[in-house]
Amino acid sequence: MTRTKVFGIDLGTTYSCIAQVDEYGRPDVIRNIESQPTTPSVVLFDESADGDVSFVVGTQAKRQARIRPDDVASLVKRHMGEADWRFVVHGEEYSASAVSSLVLKALAADARRVTGNPVTDVVITVPAYFGDEERKATKLAGTLAGLNVVDIINEPTAAAFAYGFARGGAAESTVLVYDLGGGTFDTTVIRLSENEITVVATDGDHELGGADWDAELVRFLAQKFVEAQPDAGDPLDDVYDEQELLTAAEEAKLALSGRESVDVLVVHAGRRTSVTVTRADLEEITAPLLQRTLDLTGSVLDRAKERGVDHVDVCLLVGGMSKSPAITRKLTEEFGVTPRLVDPDLAVAKGAAVFGQKKELERQVIDDLVAKGRLAEGEGLEAAEPADVRQAASGAADSFGLDTTAVADLVKTKIVNVTSRGFGIFAEDRGKTVAAFLAHRNDPLPIEVTRTFYTVSDNQAEVDIRVFEQGTSAESPVPEDNKVIVEGAIAGIPGGHPRGTPVEVTFFMRPDQTIRVTATHPGAKEPLLLQVKAGVGSEAMRDEEGRKVTLLKQRD
Repeated sequence: MTRTKVFGIDLGTTYSCIAQVDEYGRPDVIRNIESQPTTPSVVLFDESADGDVSFVVGTQAKRQARIRPDDVASLVKRHMGEADWRFVVHGEEYSASAVSSLVLKALAADARRVTGNPVTDVVITVPAYFGDEERKATKLAGTLAGLNVVDIINEPTAAAFAYGFARGGAAESTVLVYDLGGGTFDTTVIRLSENEITVVATDGDHELGGADWDAELVRFLAQKFVEAQPDAGDPLDDVYDEQELLTAAEEAKLALSGRESVDVLVVHAGRRTSVTVTRADLEEITAPLLQRTLDLTGSVLDRAKERGVDHVDVCLLVGGMSKSPAITRKLTEEFGVTPRLVDPDLAVAKGAAVFGQKKELERQVIDDLVAKGRLAEGEGLEAAEPADVRQAASGAADSFGLDTTAVADLVKTKIVNVTSRGFGIFAEDRGKTVAAFLAHRNDPLPIEVTRTFYTVSDNQAEVDIRVFEQGTSAESPVPEDNKVIVEGAIAGIPGGHPRGTPVEVTFFMRPDQTIRVTATHPGAKEPLLLQVKAGVGSEAMRDEEGRKVTLLKQRD
């Protein structure tokens, strides 16, 4: 049987990397052409004299940001899922997925150069709180890069996979993953047990990360320069000097993780000023940012307690920004945990690689069981007899050069995830349109909810269903506070039924957070399936011609 390796990719806001499981069964990050394990998620759009546009990804693109800031795209992950966002350069427009696809292409090229094999199948990580549109945009980026995205996995889950993989046969434990990267923050409570990784609660902020620490330090340095050189103007008024200052700030921030102070040279308008920055200075000016992560972490721990998890055995620090000593100190003071730095820059990619091998092994084991008639086409491993799974795992282990028990354990490992946001449909309630939540943040997946609604007119033949995603930190019944992700009509309702006829709507969210909606009407012989149109934006209550749509009522 021909094997197709599944690589793991951490597509980060500021840095990205790709990993594989090596011939010894260990996750291994593949270094780029500059022999670095991570590649800046930065793209330079370079136009030649004859008008052709080429792309440069990584360190060289990041350096060019100082000289040609208008030609360089960065922090693009923060715009994933924003249908209207475009990076405009050389007269062309690029969506966040299109820009990200160039980063993915560069990573795949590095992996091919190192391994000698083409990269086709990948697992890509996303923040746990990413919603439907962000996940679709990430998968689209992979498709545009010519990759087969086997699965999308949450970053904290990937980190737990890497940690759980290293643990061997350790006892059951509860893990708090504090993931502060360059542009995003995740905090998640996960239970690790034999053959199961269970996400208990999660939260995060897609506009909170190391880049925000850099921005605060840039403002601090510019202020100190203005104080020392009041007649020279503000360095932030010059886009090129601002880029230089941003680079200097990032380097100073990294240095202050290991030193108490650092000197930064600020140059503007022909003037120079050396600014001494202490670790205490950095911690003071970024204290509100750190407090935001602590507030989100406290909220997640509270949600975990509500679900019966009242203690944490291990706190894993993931993401480059988590190396800051202030983070370890504050987490210990606030929550009584002892944070542990476990490969913070690479853990997510390594976990994705382990998960990728799991998908690869599952595919081989399932194919073997189906071929032998032990499993029906389309069934999962849970439907097979344990003895049959172990026998098929033995064959897969031989082809992979791995231990049979290790392969059997990996394919049997189950991931139980939660939804990162609330979901529901719009309905009428006493003449007003409201957001009716059918699933709530941190509900375990898969989710299946059935609720009874009522028709709003006699002989109503069609119902317009608008599936929304929670758009604010707390659930809001106000339609404008939520984001429509899927809309469509449930048609074919037979006539002759009066206003107020009950319609049972079933909302089903699969483990990968894809959605299916059906409705049952007394006059219909079969359940009515919602025919969906995705990515419709937030104009929820009007059709293309501005007419009010026909909904269901919450109560008669």
